[in-house]
Amino acid sequence: MTTVTTDDKQIFTRRESEARSYCRSFSTVFTKASGSTLTDAEGRDYIDFLAGCSSLNYGHNDPDMKAALIEHIERDGVTHGLDMHTDAKAEFLKAFERLILRPRDMDHRVLFTGPTGANAIEAALKIARKVTGRQNVVSFTNGFHGVTLGALAATGNGYHRGGAGVPLSHVTRIPYDGAMGGDIDTADLLNRMLSEPSSGVEKPAAILLETVQGEGGLNAASREWVRRVSEIARAHGALLIIDDIQAGCGRTGNFFSFEEMGISPDIITMAKSLSGYGLPFATVLVKPKYDVFGPAEHNGTFRGNNHAFVTARVALEKFWADDTFRATIAERSAYLEKRLNEIAALLPDARVKGRGMMMGVDVGSGELASDICKRCFRDGLIIETSGAHDEVVKILCPLNIDQETFARGLDILQSAVAETTQNTKIAAE
Repeated sequence: MTTVTTDDKQIFTRRESEARSYCRSFSTVFTKASGSTLTDAEGRDYIDFLAGCSSLNYGHNDPDMKAALIEHIERDGVTHGLDMHTDAKAEFLKAFERLILRPRDMDHRVLFTGPTGANAIEAALKIARKVTGRQNVVSFTNGFHGVTLGALAATGNGYHRGGAGVPLSHVTRIPYDGAMGGDIDTADLLNRMLSEPSSGVEKPAAILLETVQGEGGLNAASREWVRRVSEIARAHGALLIIDDIQAGCGRTGNFFSFEEMGISPDIITMAKSLSGYGLPFATVLVKPKYDVFGPAEHNGTFRGNNHAFVTARVALEKFWADDTFRATIAERSAYLEKRLNEIAALLPDARVKGRGMMMGVDVGSGELASDICKRCFRDGLIIETSGAHDEVVKILCPLNIDQETFARGLDILQSAVAETTQNTKIAAE
């Protein structure tokens, strides 16, 4: 096998599409990954505070998942099965039912979609429209749900919407919790618009939201606001869809991001860390009465990723069989919040945003946030931005990151922020 070195980077610029994104920020060739560390072709280690954009909540190459996957492959276990019955799928479904659904009194069916979060969103929107006979969907400012056309219509990001090339319709955008400042209750605004026959807002098939907006800038909705939106959905005959693609699988503290909010979503979309191992895997969880698709009415050639079923089952059994992992996340979250508050104090008007292990610092400027991330990469930390202006430095490290590595990564971030602050003061003088 040919070894790729940093000298070979020109192949990417010469042959890969201009649509490439993350690699523009991290200009090296990675060859190895373990736990919370990525290693490049020159043997340099980087602490990973991106974790596949929350696709690697349990870190890179978890040894138990890896062993189970290797065993499955070596015994010629099914790799691709469309939606046929396989032992790997059965074992995943049994573990998911036993460890996730039943303890939470959830009776949702599991729809296996294509392998990405956008596939799950597309299916969820189709279900809601088929159930209700309505076309309109309510989504929220700064929401991000994917870049396929249906998901993109519900996404707020103007840059991504601009790539569609066609009208993005049948979605009404409402200000997210806190988007209009503390004086305006946006849930009340939503209710008024849906209740007023002359508002011009059609009755929606669904209300779609993230409890924490990952790409939108780590805006975290309050429990009260989410509960109110759930009540509004019921009152107006709309299905409630929770997009847990980035915020789920423990990222905000519990397996689902909404668990402590007292709601029962009709539909939940999941992907990213669901496989546990970074393998493509997405699902829609839907209440039985709304499981309305006929055979193959929504499908996808790669909805039967048996390798992902194997690693997902191990992830559930290893991390969600009791409360140990949840307690670890709580400890890590408290430490993260403490450190981020210290870091935010170094910058004027900076503030900490997010919830659980889905937090970051709004530094007020996309240019400043980008500069901080570049300095972090120089010093061995992979970290990215989010927000309408890329103004939030976002931490999405593995949830089981060891304390020493976690502290070292935050030290690098703090030093980068301090360095930019010092440079700003020198420039001002």
